Amino acid sequence: MRVLITGGAGFLGSHLCDHFLAEGHTVIAMDNLITGNTANIEHLARHPKFLFIKHDVTNYIYIGGKLDAVLHFASPASPIDYLELPIQTLKVGALGTHKALGLAKAKSAKLLLASTSEVYGDPLVHPQTEEYWGNVNPIGPRGVYDEAKRFAEAITMAYHRYHGVDTRIVRIFNTFGERMRLNDGRVVPNFIAQALENKPLTVFGDGLQTRSFCYVSDLVEGIYRLLHSDETDPVNIGNPKEMTILQFAHKIIELTDSSSEITFVQPKDQRIKDDPKQRQPDIGKAKRILDWEPQVDINDGLAKAIAYFRNKLAHQ
Repeated sequence: MRVLITGGAGFLGSHLCDHFLAEGHTVIAMDNLITGNTANIEHLARHPKFLFIKHDVTNYIYIGGKLDAVLHFASPASPIDYLELPIQTLKVGALGTHKALGLAKAKSAKLLLASTSEVYGDPLVHPQTEEYWGNVNPIGPRGVYDEAKRFAEAITMAYHRYHGVDTRIVRIFNTFGERMRLNDGRVVPNFIAQALENKPLTVFGDGLQTRSFCYVSDLVEGIYRLLHSDETDPVNIGNPKEMTILQFAHKIIELTDSSSEITFVQPKDQRIKDDPKQRQPDIGKAKRILDWEPQVDINDGLAKAIAYFRNKLAHQ
């Protein structure tokens, strides 16, 4: 296959580039680098089947030659990013998805949309199944991301139904691993960086909100299987093992052998406004259709992530 991965220099996009190249495919990565980083793909620079194009996908996308699939992963993806880049987040979800779909249509290629568990908002159903429509505040600070992805899903299904584009939608739950940014603002790099520096781990609120953490290699395998399946409706990919943020903080302290303590904070900014109280995927559909479920134990995945961040901190 010859595939285009938008957001290809980002955390997830770069791991997808690695996976597709390892499977023998030709990969074009596209990124405007507002949250991505060429350091994530510099090891691929001399790969004969890899090409990087710096481009903003909210503008017209030109790719010469045949194309078998478009994986649309371009988007800010952490609360810090989409609070600082609200317009860009909305534009890449709307205009960027429109341009990616137009390219897929023109090339008779598959399109796989990276959606998110955030389409469920602060859920009133637990765990979240694909049939749940969500509980989203469209005008809250997080709404720029939630609604961008909800619109992206809607236009993807419209192109599928009206134009016959062969589409896939993955709803990604909390994922972690190497190449996350230290200043990402998400809980995994935050806690690991604080623990490695023996600083207090800052837990927002009471720490009883829950998350489910999936290691990146498991997520990428699920996405790869989804692309090669016949499923056109959304599919949850994530780890169903749920834990509280407080439990997670204790785990990070233990795995890093840190002397950090835990500090509870009530941030004055808007990072936790409309923050989901519970987040756990129902992956019954992925198990049934893709024969997929996570294989990497969270402790093993965290050990790899900790080693990566330890190295990053040492070279700052």
